[in-house]
Parts: sequence; C-alpha cells; structure tokens
Amino acid sequence: MFLRKLGSAAGLCSLLTLIANSALAAPQPWEMSFQPAASPVMERIESFHTGVLYIITLICLLVFGLLLWIIIRYNHRRNPVPGKVTHNTLLEVAWTIVPVVILVVIAIPSFKLLYFEADVPPADVTIKAIGHQWFWSYQYPASNFQFDSLGLSDADALKKGEPRLLGVDNVVVVPVNKVVKVLTTGADVIHSWAVPAFGVKMDAIPGRLNVTWFKATAEGTYYGECSELCGARHAYMPIEVRVVSQDAYNAWLLGAKKKFASISGSDSGPQVASRQ
Repeated sequence: MFLRKLGSAAGLCSLLTLIANSALAAPQPWEMSFQPAASPVMERIESFHTGVLYIITLICLLVFGLLLWIIIRYNHRRNPVPGKVTHNTLLEVAWTIVPVVILVVIAIPSFKLLYFEADVPPADVTIKAIGHQWFWSYQYPASNFQFDSLGLSDADALKKGEPRLLGVDNVVVVPVNKVVKVLTTGADVIHSWAVPAFGVKMDAIPGRLNVTWFKATAEGTYYGECSELCGARHAYMPIEVRVVSQDAYNAWLLGAKKKFASISGSDSGPQVASRQ
C-alpha cells in the first residue's frame, strides 16, 4: 500500500512538472531538466536520454545491491575464514558479455539519432548564421537580405521583458512546422550556433560551411547562445529565434526586405548594423 501511494505521488509530481515545463519557452531559474522540446530532433534526444537514464539507474542499483551484499555477507565477523576461490569462468564470461550487450542496446538508438540529426530534409527556409566576435549575423539567401543580431544590454532587456543575456535587438524569424536549414560559418574564430529547445548545436568555423536543421513545432520565442569559447565576450552573443505562423512570417519578410541590407551589398537598403 505504501509503495502504491508513493508511486501515485511520484506520478502526480511528474505530471505537474511536465505541465509546468510545457509552458516555458525560455530557461528558468534553477531549472535542472531539459527545456521543453520544440522540434522532432529534440523530442528524440529527450527520448534517448530517458532510455539511457533508465539503463544507468538499473546498473547503479545492481552495483549498489552487490556492494551491500558483499559488505553484509563477507565481513570479518560473518566470514572469519576467507575463501580461496580465485576464478569463476561463468561469472567472468557474464561480466564481459553483459556490458557489451548493454552498449549495443545503447548504440542502436544512438546511431539512429545521429543519422536523423545529420540527414537534412528538403528545406522550406534557409538561413546562414555567421559568428563574429561577439555577435551573430544572419542572411536569408532566398529573400536577399541580411542583418546583425546583437545582445541587449541589461537595461534594454529589462525594458523589453527579455531574459538577461539572451535577448537580442534583431531576432531570427521562422515559420512554424517548416524545415529550416541553417548554414553556419565564422568570420574570425570558431563559434557554435546552439538552441537547446530545437536540439541544435553546430560549430561555425572560419572558411568552412556547416549545415544543420530544425523544424519548430510550436510558435513562441526560443533562446540559445554561442557554445564555443570564442573570446572575452563569449557570454554576450545570444541567439533569439521567434517562431510564427506562415502568414506572420510572410508579413515579416516583406518588412525585413525594406529594413535590412541586401546580401549583394547594393545601396537599395540600409546598411547592416555593426558592433561599436
């Protein structure tokens, strides 16, 4: 009866935690778990993480149980005359084969997940993210415009209601339920474009073009940061992605083409902002 009540309480706590986390679009103070998944890749990462956590927990409980059994059964008082057995063939074969089986069980879904992340589907939107010391520039090649995205100061973040060190002046806007291909590169040193809710993390390396993708499944604002130690202001180059409906995205594109500079560098639009 006690175990049944304990299990019910644990299930209720898990449900309440899930409901609470589902409403969060930004990192929360003292948060210990993943941010709520907002892409198929992150959903699979969470599923894989949970499966491995179960396996690790069972292994730890087994090892802890064996240690307790050895301490109780083979202490000096209960076993004053130690045995002289040095080998047990069956046991040695078992503790060699069982870990191999466990690793294979973990490896199969791991390889599937890696392939799913690396295999970029046909893209609906393509964005190029360029890392600078210390801000991001973005290009929308199909629409021929680009802009810089600089982190907000603490005062500006407070005015706009943005999280500290995560809000930016010009956000990346993408449509919901569309495949977004992200091309990453660096203008000076190695950076890393990462948005945890999308399960995306890709290095931006000077002279190299890396590719990743995501498909946001819910509208909202999602945050990330450069995840490569890139210099003194590494902590001040955040990423902010706003996921909107297709109609809202089309309207934003129209305004962005007029607001931001063209990629070709023509004088038809305003110049791209630069870090002072």
